[in-house]
Amino acid sequence: MKPLVSVVIPMHNEASNAGETLARVAVVLRERGWEYELIPVNDGSDDDTGEILGTLATADPHIRPVSYQRNRGRGYALRSGFAAAEGRLVASLDADLSYSPDHAVRMFDILLRDEDTDVVVGSPYMPGGSTVGVPPLRLAISRGGNVILRHSLSQPIYTSTGVLRAYRIEVLRSLDLESDDKEIHLEILSKVLALGFRVVEMPATLATRKKGKSHFRLSRLSGTMGSHLEFSVLERPAALFGLGAAGLVLLAVIIGVYLLSSYFAGGLNPERPLMTVMVVLLLGGEIGLGFAMVAALLLQMRKDHLRMQRDILELRRLTEERPEGLGGRRAG
Repeated sequence: MKPLVSVVIPMHNEASNAGETLARVAVVLRERGWEYELIPVNDGSDDDTGEILGTLATADPHIRPVSYQRNRGRGYALRSGFAAAEGRLVASLDADLSYSPDHAVRMFDILLRDEDTDVVVGSPYMPGGSTVGVPPLRLAISRGGNVILRHSLSQPIYTSTGVLRAYRIEVLRSLDLESDDKEIHLEILSKVLALGFRVVEMPATLATRKKGKSHFRLSRLSGTMGSHLEFSVLERPAALFGLGAAGLVLLAVIIGVYLLSSYFAGGLNPERPLMTVMVVLLLGGEIGLGFAMVAALLLQMRKDHLRMQRDILELRRLTEERPEGLGGRRAG
């Protein structure tokens, strides 16, 4: 029997957490009486994580590890876990259970209760969410980044960079994901929103890890911030160019009003540099509006491209399930 729910848990050097994490997640799923599978992904660990997962899987058929030798990043680990998942509903959790296992149950409940919801995002930063014991600097960076990203997505989402999520399997099957690192969280949201899937947020409690070593590195902050800024620009280029163009035109109008008032006061000098500045600002505004229109067209083309990718992936899946072809029989 195929499982109802799958839980994907990326793991890199989580030997101190692996056993307890899987046991705690299994307890809350068994309490609901659901058929389930746990998919820990050993992301090229150089400690005993792989061996521990192998031993646990031998003792419990619900545990189906995915493992590979080289550390590839969270995005690659999630993609590998999603590809292996067989449940109708799929959740992702942190290996250190920064979000307690009951969060997965609550997300699954939302998907089971509301057929119109396709993706549930656990959010410590939305009203009703909270954080416990998270280092202040890390919390400030995370909150600040999510505030910026909230205004970049087509749907305002309070926490767009977290791993705590649940999906209907058909949503994941419709996505051609490419990211290998943490930017996968933004990629997923961008693509599911562009495809018209319904995303809802659920209040969550984020706590600091109790075992093992944190993977947060301040040295990687500049790279993370750069990728977030790049995402913001690429996600809303029309708005960015449009606002810039509107600002230039507004400045040109202000200068024009000032020059006009000077003209009526008899003090206008045609050789004043403000005349040239006004013309340059107007030209810049027109160019910016042109870029905004082009960006809007490119965004629409991107949505059409994603829909085509979704249809191709669905056709490929159906073909793999029915090798004879969609007609059910070979011609002959």
